[in-house]
Amino acid sequence: MGQSPIPEVIIALGANLGNPVAQLQKALARLQGFSSSPLRYSSLWQSTPVDCPAGSPVFGNAVAILAPLPLETPDSLLKKLQSVEQEFGRRPKQVLNEPRPLDLDIVAWGDSVVSAPHLQIPHPRASQRRFVLAPLAELTPDRILPGQSCSVSTLLAQLPEDPLFTCLKPRESVEIDRQA
Repeated sequence: MGQSPIPEVIIALGANLGNPVAQLQKALARLQGFSSSPLRYSSLWQSTPVDCPAGSPVFGNAVAILAPLPLETPDSLLKKLQSVEQEFGRRPKQVLNEPRPLDLDIVAWGDSVVSAPHLQIPHPRASQRRFVLAPLAELTPDRILPGQSCSVSTLLAQLPEDPLFTCLKPRESVEIDRQA
């Protein structure tokens, strides 16, 4: 029996405390260590906080695509991502969608669907978020996320504009320390 193909795992990154550009670049370097092949990643973007407390700072965002390490599961990767968030200074949530130094979400794990109290894959709101879809469209515009019937680029085109959504750092100038 042949081996099943390695799924592509899509991770959304966000930060709106501290220096989001530096934090996103460091987080991308950490994600490389969780991938069995070279990490693919988007440009770094700025976006308006969505469903956040009043006065929340703007976000820096990116998307990465990795190939999970052998024997990695969605749960084991989630634990690693939460550990990285804590290393970056994230504290237990006091208020829903409060400002944070780093947020790492599993958007998709191949075509898998996971429905658990602590983890939903695909991410239930990814198809409604410009800060996920625009960076993802840079990497794979024709991808259809699990549970969707149209491509990432089509979903993106259906969203309302975000006047603050701008490129902070083009993909080719994003610097990640591969030794991190």
